[in-house]
Amino acid sequence: MNNIYPELSSKIKELEKLSISEERKKVLQPLVEFISKKIDSEDTLQLNFICTHNSRRSQLAQAWAMAASNYYNVPARCFSGGTEATAFFPQAILTLSDSGFGIDEKPGKNPEITVDTGASSNTFFSKVFDDEKNPTKNFAAVMTCSHADENCPFIVGAESRIPLNYEDPKSFDDTPEMAEKYMERSDQIGSEMLYAFKKAISNG
Repeated sequence: MNNIYPELSSKIKELEKLSISEERKKVLQPLVEFISKKIDSEDTLQLNFICTHNSRRSQLAQAWAMAASNYYNVPARCFSGGTEATAFFPQAILTLSDSGFGIDEKPGKNPEITVDTGASSNTFFSKVFDDEKNPTKNFAAVMTCSHADENCPFIVGAESRIPLNYEDPKSFDDTPEMAEKYMERSDQIGSEMLYAFKKAISNG
């Protein structure tokens, strides 16, 4: 489908089989409805994933939403940002690489990372949610952490605000479980992005 890298395509097929609880499906329903509305109206689908530091969960969500849009042939522009800028955390980058994404990293304090699905690519780096590279109107602000959700009471230009709130794998940094826990969170985010896009196509 759309020239997605074979390793990433295999990973996607694995993630499609993961179980999503009824509780999470209810949380995801506003995202499903937003995607479905854009498909039906043939408007540009824009998703801006927002977390505190734009270093882990929001970046993973941006990557997996991009992959889901490619996989299901739903045109989408996927972005991410934080309430403050830091850097795309190395273990999160490695997790995407291990999942089958193509990664090209430029060195630096806040490095620019090209994340490639084989069908499309984008430049990732840590930035604030209203950075000039992010959309200013007609987008969904998808809140990937409770801290950002609570501390951003209003997102200028957002057509919809959708709280998803994922647990932060940061608590496992520098532990023997770090790689496993980052992959676990990435898999959850990936499976939920795939679910949302697939359901939006089928019936919303």
